[in-house]
Amino acid sequence: MLDIADELHRWARQGRPFAVATVVATSGSAPRQPGAALAVDSDGTAIGSVSGGCVEGAVYELCQDALRTGETVLERFGYSDEDAFAVGLTCGGVIDILVTPVRPHGTDAPEDDGTRTPAGTDRAATLTAALAAAAAGEAAAVARVVRGPARLLGHALLVRPDGAATGTLGGHPGLDRTAVHEARALLDAGRTATVEIGADGSRCGEPVRLLVESAVPAPRMIVFGAIDFAAALVRAGKFLGHHVTVCDARPVFATRARFPEADEIVVDWPHRYLETQDLDARTALCVLTHDAKFDVPLLERALRLPVAYVGAMGSRRTHLDRLARLRDVGLTELELNRLRSPIGLDLGARTPEETALSIAAEIVANRRGGTGVPLTGAHTPIHHDTPTTLDRIGPASVA
Repeated sequence: MLDIADELHRWARQGRPFAVATVVATSGSAPRQPGAALAVDSDGTAIGSVSGGCVEGAVYELCQDALRTGETVLERFGYSDEDAFAVGLTCGGVIDILVTPVRPHGTDAPEDDGTRTPAGTDRAATLTAALAAAAAGEAAAVARVVRGPARLLGHALLVRPDGAATGTLGGHPGLDRTAVHEARALLDAGRTATVEIGADGSRCGEPVRLLVESAVPAPRMIVFGAIDFAAALVRAGKFLGHHVTVCDARPVFATRARFPEADEIVVDWPHRYLETQDLDARTALCVLTHDAKFDVPLLERALRLPVAYVGAMGSRRTHLDRLARLRDVGLTELELNRLRSPIGLDLGARTPEETALSIAAEIVANRRGGTGVPLTGAHTPIHHDTPTTLDRIGPASVA
């Protein structure tokens, strides 16, 4: 749901009722992962996607039904299900979709005002607050009950990085407390995932499954070296959704005219700039300077940081020389093994754009656990994200 937060927040501010369908569990070769959403407003306008086109029509109808009835509904679509096959889910996967009506404060409930329950009002307030936080670029996580006792289905809890929480999951107070701990951990990592806990917050008892969606600022990509390859990499990084910084010690090269699409351009020695930054585990550092006086002090620091990716441009001969210099300044073999060099996957790239594509592909493969080998003829999974296990309980609906 938070992947379309900007538009949903706009709808909420305008007081437009809408229903949002969210992928809450997947199995097999599902086209989209938990958290992906499609929303339909009271005028029939649709945004987002839950299946890349496979079952959008059927989910659109579910959203319209939810707007009419005010009910939260959980539905499953799968390859082996004749109805699901009829609407087009032919990818071989299974997806569970939670459809929730949201009526912003001040809008009427369907049929008459008496159908709007306090629980539904609280849920709408929590979800609209989560959308507002995500649209503002604030770090926040929203946990929703997507499987468990019918009375809890769809209840939502908004969790901030400091542990402050808004809303309730509607059950035992221990459920909210445990959910806050789980949500903070996922928010810390910038991840969206499902977790299963007991209805009283323990690890036993009646199980409750939560979908925790995290909204965090865009992951950072820092490109060191203001060269022509860097300009292409900036465009690729922006395409992947990164906040991209270009850093170079030479002011004649590090200019806005040369890098119009970069979010930031910094004129400083790379290692000195790196030391000033508070980086997280999603950050990609791309070293394109291939000059020892820049590379060695920069990589000496970069390879000791808890970032997602460190890659360095250069020939294999340059790489071997660089490794020797880094050993001389005290880096261990374990630290050196984190270095992706020569940078990028083997695509036979020659142009700056092709090279940027190979680097971007390696960053994605590193993040997702991909191998980089052709899918044709391979027996590896198409999607490498940790799959969400679907239980064998059938779909349910609850008002």
